[in-house]
Amino acid sequence: MRIAIPCNNNEGLESEISMHFGRSPYYAFVDINNNEIKNIEVIPVPFADHGPGDLPNFVKQNKGDVVIAYGMGGRAVDFFKQLGIKVITGAQGSVKEVLDAFLKDRLNIDTDWKNKEEFGHHESSTH
Repeated sequence: MRIAIPCNNNEGLESEISMHFGRSPYYAFVDINNNEIKNIEVIPVPFADHGPGDLPNFVKQNKGDVVIAYGMGGRAVDFFKQLGIKVITGAQGSVKEVLDAFLKDRLNIDTDWKNKEEFGHHESSTH
């Protein structure tokens, strides 16, 4: 399994997850095998501006199977689903913290993320 996590910086497992996947300058792509982290690759997002579907296609091109993010609009979730990529929203912390929790089925999800002011435009979207 290859997990994609939008991050604010390029610090490997210590990278901090981005609060909004669409504004993230980097994506950490993490290979998981037998419930263990095997490899991490942090890749800069190749475009400053993006249109609908650009980021889901970027993740697909980098062979992502799952996206773990904090905030994401319903339209983006739909694009990922159309590409066969599972989406988990509401995750926060470092890449390492998020992955460790995910692999132990203990990922702490902020289910209230859509109600925060910066995500107000997503309130009517379905996730």
